[in-house]
Amino acid sequence: MDASGRRVLTVAILASFVAFLDSSIVNVALPAIRADLGGGLAGQQWVVNAYLVTLGALILVAGSLSDLYGRKVVLRVGLIGFLVTSVAIAAAPGIAFAIVARALQGIAGALLVPSSLALITTHFGDAMRGRAIGAWTAATSGAMLVAPLIGGLFIDLASWRWAFLINVLPIAVTLWLLAGLETPDVRRPGARVDLISCALCALGLGGVVFALIEGSRLGWGDPLVLAALAIGVVLFAGFLLRERRAREPILPMDLFRIRNFWAGNVATTFVYAALALNGFAVVVFLQETAGFTATFAGLASLPTTVVMVLASSRVGRWADRIGPRPFMTIGPLVMSLGAALLLTAGDPFDYWLQMLPGIVLLGVGLTLTVSPLTSAVLGSVGTGHEGIASAVNNAVARVAGLLVVAMIAMIAGGDLDLDGFHRTAAATAVLFAAGGIASWLGIRNPHAVSAAS
Repeated sequence: MDASGRRVLTVAILASFVAFLDSSIVNVALPAIRADLGGGLAGQQWVVNAYLVTLGALILVAGSLSDLYGRKVVLRVGLIGFLVTSVAIAAAPGIAFAIVARALQGIAGALLVPSSLALITTHFGDAMRGRAIGAWTAATSGAMLVAPLIGGLFIDLASWRWAFLINVLPIAVTLWLLAGLETPDVRRPGARVDLISCALCALGLGGVVFALIEGSRLGWGDPLVLAALAIGVVLFAGFLLRERRAREPILPMDLFRIRNFWAGNVATTFVYAALALNGFAVVVFLQETAGFTATFAGLASLPTTVVMVLASSRVGRWADRIGPRPFMTIGPLVMSLGAALLLTAGDPFDYWLQMLPGIVLLGVGLTLTVSPLTSAVLGSVGTGHEGIASAVNNAVARVAGLLVVAMIAMIAGGDLDLDGFHRTAAATAVLFAAGGIASWLGIRNPHAVSAAS
C-alpha cells in the first residue's frame, strides 16, 4: 500500500471511528445519564434510538449525496456536524435536550460511514480492497468495542459528559488529513435527492420506534401507541412504494436483485440486531444489576476488541481467496454459542466463569463475520454505486439495531435484572444463529460463481 492509499485508509478509519466510538460510549453512559437526567428505561432507550432513527433514515440520503457531491465533501460536513452535536450532548441540561441533540448527531453520523467505506472501495483495486476493508473493520470495530472502557474511565473519574467530548481530537485530525487528500472524488452528476422519501422514511421509522418503546410503558392498547404504530407503518410502506417508482430513489430496489447484496443485507439484519441487543444489555446489566463500575463494565468487552484488532485484516485476506460464504456462516454461529453461554450468569455473579467465555466467542465470531460481510455486499455492486450500497447496508444494520433496542423492555420482560438479562441473551443467540443460516442459504462465493460460469 502506497502513501496515498495509507492516507485514504487512515481518513476512512478515523471518520468511521468517530461515529462508532460515540455510539458505543453511549451504552456504558446510560446508567449515569439516567441517574443525572432521569427518564428511566424509556429515557435510556430514547437516548440510543433518537440517534438511530435519524441515522437509519438519512444514511440512505447520505449515500446518494456521497455519490453526487463526492466522498470528501460529505465527510467534511459530517465531521463538523458531529463535533457540534457532541458538545451539545455534553452540555445537556435535561433528558429531553440530550435526546434532541442525539437525534441531530444521527444526521451528522449518517454522513460519515457510507462515505468512508465508499472512499475505500473507489480508491483500492480488487487486489487490495479486501485487506483495506479488513483493516477498516478491525479499527472501527475496535473503536466500537473499546469505547465502553474509555467511556467508563471518563464516567468514573469525571462525568458522563466528558465521555462525549472524546471524539474532538480525532475529528480535528481527520479534518486535517482530509484537507490534504489528493485522491479524486467520484461523483455522479445529475442525480437528485428525494426529500419526500426522506421524510416518509424518518417519520415512518420514528412512529414504529415510538410505539415499541412507549408500548411497554403506556400499554399496548393505549390510543397514542396504536396511532403511532399505524401511522409509522403506513408512512414507511409509502416510502417503499415511492422508492419503487422514483426516478432517483434513495433506496434503489434494483440492488436487491443482486443475490449477494440482498442475502448480505438479510444476514446484516440478524447479526446487527443481535449485536445491538447484546451491547445494550451487557453494559446496563453489569452496572445496574451486577454492581460493576462503568470502567469495569467497559473492560468486560476488551477481549472481543483484542481478538478483532489482531485478526480482522487476516480474515479479510482469507475471505478474498476463499469467498465470504463460509466465514459469514461460521462466524454468526460461533457468536450464537457465545451468547448462549451468557445464560450461565447467576447470583452470585462471576464474570470470569459466567461471562468471559461467551465474550471471547463473540469476538471470534465477530472477527470471522464483519469483514467478509462488508466485502460481499459492497463487492456485489458495480463501480460508482459503492456509496449507496454502503449506505443501504449501514441503514439496514442501524435500523435492525434501532428496532431491537426499542423492543428491549418487551424482550427482557420489564427491566434488565437477572431474568431479563437471560431473556435478552437467549434472543441474541437466536438472532445470531439466524444470521449464520441466512448466509449459508443466500450468499454465493464470487470466485466459485465465476469458475462455474
